[in-house]
Formats: sequence, C-alpha cells, structure tokens
Amino acid sequence: QVQLVESGGGLVQAGDSLRLSCAASRLTFGIYAMGWFRQAPGKEREFVGGITWSGGTTFYADSVKGRFTCSRDNAKNTVYLQMNSLIPEDTAVYYCAAARWRLSQQKSDYDYWGQGTQVTVSS
Repeated sequence: QVQLVESGGGLVQAGDSLRLSCAASRLTFGIYAMGWFRQAPGKEREFVGGITWSGGTTFYADSVKGRFTCSRDNAKNTVYLQMNSLIPEDTAVYYCAAARWRLSQQKSDYDYWGQGTQVTVSS
C-alpha cells in the first residue's frame, strides 16, 4: 500500500520559515509529479505548489510565489516544501500528493495523498 507521510509542520511566528517533508513508500516515486496542497478551516483544499517527476519544473500558486520552494530527492523518495516569510494566512493543514506523470493544480488528478501536517503562523 502506497504511503505518503508529511512532517515538519508546527507553530511559528510571522516571518519565520519551515521546511515540510513528504516521504513516499511503496511508490515508483520517480514517475510521479508531486504536489503540495493546503486546507484552512472552513475553506476548500487548494493547490500550493508542485514539482515534476524529474524535478526540472516547479509551479506555484500566486499566493506563495517567491516565498515557497518545492524540491525533491528521488534517491530518498522525498519531496520538500521550503516555506519562507510565513504569514498568518498560510495557516492550514498541508498535504502532499502524487500524480502519475503530470504536474497539475487539480486535486482530482492526484492518485495518492498524505495525512497532512499542521502549520500555524501566529502574528
């Protein structure tokens, strides 16, 4: 059974940084694009950013562009989300997800999801 396990969330102050990790198991990691989504209380789950299977292309939501960076290490079956200059509006549960072959902003294009990690940014 495929597993995606996020880690690295926590409580930080505005302006701080966090790095989330997502470790995949029982997945042919190198053929999956990886996306990061987030869901704040009472809101829809939204795309944050993602990276192609090769790591050659990344794409971000406008709300995080210039502050967040996706990267991956295919040898470790792990994808990362570096989050800098955090603001209270970034508070949410963050999920990683795997989409075979193609990077997408659409939740329905993802085959596997992690359980999420909470990020809370205080003002």
